[in-house]
Amino acid sequence: MATKKALVKHIKGITFLGKSDSNHWITMDGPEEFGGSNAGTRPKELLLIALGGCTGSDVATILQKKKIKLDGFEMNISADVQETHPQVYTKIHLEYVFYGKDIPKDAVERAIKLSQETYCSVTAMLQKAVEINHSYKIIES
Repeated sequence: MATKKALVKHIKGITFLGKSDSNHWITMDGPEEFGGSNAGTRPKELLLIALGGCTGSDVATILQKKKIKLDGFEMNISADVQETHPQVYTKIHLEYVFYGKDIPKDAVERAIKLSQETYCSVTAMLQKAVEINHSYKIIES
């Protein structure tokens, strides 16, 4: 079993720098009213970004292997947040948006399904704690 490591360093207030095995630093921070400098992404926001990056890279790779050309690809991610503390995500929705000409729906659906059910480790971890659903649309360009 592989072990992953991360280092998180306190800068000031609630500003932190973090890096892990890839050795790239990322700034995390909060709003000024909570002692932050508003200088970085909120840690909880990083979960949504990580989810999009994980499933997106799966889907892009699968479609590329199927020789499907995309003019663009993005994901709109929305999450419902519990009002009381801890203010956890209670539901996450991923909308995959594909741009291109003659993109086959069956290939898109298969790529999303493979990512969601087999490959995306972030989905696998998060769905144990929060409902995750998805939709997609193809925009002809």
